[in-house]
Amino acid sequence: MCLFLYDDDPEPEEPVPAGPLFVPVRPGRDTGAVVRLYRTPLGARTAVGFTSSERLTAVLGESQTYIRLPEPVLRALGEPLGAGLVTVDPTLSAPRVSPDTPTPDPLPVRPVAGPAEAGGRRR
Repeated sequence: MCLFLYDDDPEPEEPVPAGPLFVPVRPGRDTGAVVRLYRTPLGARTAVGFTSSERLTAVLGESQTYIRLPEPVLRALGEPLGAGLVTVDPTLSAPRVSPDTPTPDPLPVRPVAGPAEAGGRRR
């Protein structure tokens, strides 16, 4: 049996991957880039990092810009904004809304009959 060890692989006990993560960013107003925050399926705010640029591109697309940050730094940036959770290598993402996406017509609003209109008695 042959076992290969790599110096950048995390130990099984480590909760996070070793090495800097590929972190999606967006342009900032006063700064060069701002870390993008997301929500988990249950609605919790989370910072997101990927272990490779290929994984980031597969989920967020070719046009997504990124920076490299160690996990503790990413967590420290997210915590003051309510995103103390860091999600590594998420596999699902909702598609980005484009300006060409049609907006569905709102459902018609129908008034609800009150007790007098519904034949009920008023007290």
